[in-house]
Amino acid sequence: MNNLEIFEESKKYMPGGVNSPVRCFKEMGMNPPVIKSGKGVIIRDEDGKEYIDFVLAWGPLLLGHCDEDVVKAIKETSENALAFGAPTKLELELSKFMCENLDNVEMIRMVNSGTEATMSAVKLARGYTGKSKIVKFAGCYHGHFDGFLIEAGSGVLTEGIPGSLGVPKESVENTLIGLYNDKVQIKELFKKYGNEIAAVIIEPVAGNMGVIKANEDFIKELRDLCDEYGALLIFDEVMTGFRVAFKGAQTLFDIKPDLITYAKIMGGGLPCGAYAGKKEIMEKLSPCGGVYQAGTMSGNPIVMAAGLATLTKLKNNTEFYDNVEKMGKKLQDGLIKISEENNLPLIVNRVGGMLTLFFTELEKVNTYEDVKTCDNERFKRYFKHMLNEGFNIAPSQFEAMFLSVKHTEEHIDKFLDAFKRFAINEK
Repeated sequence: MNNLEIFEESKKYMPGGVNSPVRCFKEMGMNPPVIKSGKGVIIRDEDGKEYIDFVLAWGPLLLGHCDEDVVKAIKETSENALAFGAPTKLELELSKFMCENLDNVEMIRMVNSGTEATMSAVKLARGYTGKSKIVKFAGCYHGHFDGFLIEAGSGVLTEGIPGSLGVPKESVENTLIGLYNDKVQIKELFKKYGNEIAAVIIEPVAGNMGVIKANEDFIKELRDLCDEYGALLIFDEVMTGFRVAFKGAQTLFDIKPDLITYAKIMGGGLPCGAYAGKKEIMEKLSPCGGVYQAGTMSGNPIVMAAGLATLTKLKNNTEFYDNVEKMGKKLQDGLIKISEENNLPLIVNRVGGMLTLFFTELEKVNTYEDVKTCDNERFKRYFKHMLNEGFNIAPSQFEAMFLSVKHTEEHIDKFLDAFKRFAINEK
C-alpha cells in the first residue's frame, strides 16, 4: 500500500485517519505522507520518499531517530520487562538522575504524557494551596485537559478553534487567561483574583504559538506575584526540558519555579511525562498526602530505560548542545539573509534548537496578538514547497521546528537552498 491508500483506509478506522489532529494536514489542504522508518535525521514514507526531518516526533528526538544507545537500552530491557505495575530499579535510577542533575527538582512523579504531567501538577497545586483558580496564558498549550482548552496554542490555534466541544463551562470557570509578556495585565489579574489563585502555569519558552521566549522581567513579575499571594509557579518544560539546555529553560532565567513538568525528550521517543518540584509540595501526593494521582503504566521499565539512556548520553556529551546551537544559528541567520535579499517579510524566533518562521510585516513577534497577525496563506505555500523539496516541517505556522544532534551543515545548507527557491517564487 502507498501513502494515499494507507491514509484513505485509515479514515475508515480512525477519526480523520489520525490519532492526533495536526497530523492529518487538514489546514494545509493535502494528505500527509505516511512514515515508515527513520534513522538520524532522515525519515522515509511508504512511497519510498526521503525527508530531512525538522519535526522529530514534535520534539522528543534530540538524539535523532533510532539512536543506537537508546535502541540498545530498549531491546535489553524488553528481554526481561514489559510492564509490572510495581516498583522497579529503573524508575529509581531515572528519578534519582533527574533529582540530582536538574535544578529545583527535589522529588518527582512519573506519568505517561505531557498532558498528564500538567494536569496533575495543577491538581497538586490546588491541593497544596487549598485554592481553586489557575492562570494560563493565551497561546500557551499545556495539553488537552479540559481546564487548559481556552485560548490554547498548538492544534487548537492551528485549526482556529476557540476551545473544544465537550468542555463544559464549569470545567473552565476556574481558569484565568493571562497575556504572555504583559506585566500590566497579569498584575491586574492578581489584584482582582490573587487570593483565589492556586497556580500560574507557563511555558517559559512558548512553543505552541510558535517560539516566543518570555521576557525575563515578566517571569520575575510572575514569581513575585506568586510569592505575594501564596500561589505556585509552574514551569511547563514538556517541550523545553533538556532541549534549550540540559537543565531546560530554567537556566535562561534567574527564577525558581515551585513545580516543573517534563515529557518528550525525557522519554527518548517513548510515551512519558513527569512533574517535579519541592519535597514539601510533592509529598502532598498520595500515598504521602491527600492529592490522588495514579497510573497503570507510570514508571514503565522500558520507558525508564529509554529515558535514562537518553539523558545520560546528553549529560555526558555537553558538546551536543554547542552543535545544536551552532546549527540553529546558521539556519536562523541564513533564513533572515535570504528573506531580506528577496523582500520577503519574515521574523525567525529561535531559542537553541527550536525555532519558528513567522511570515509577518511586524518588527518582532513577542506576544500572542503578534502571532495572530501572521500570513497563514503564505505559510501554506512555504510548507507545501518545502515538503515537495524533501523537508519534513510542522504543518502549522504556530509550531516549532526542531534540530537534533544529528543535523549537519549539509542538512542546513540544503534547507536554505530550498527556502531560497521559495523566496524567489514569492516575489
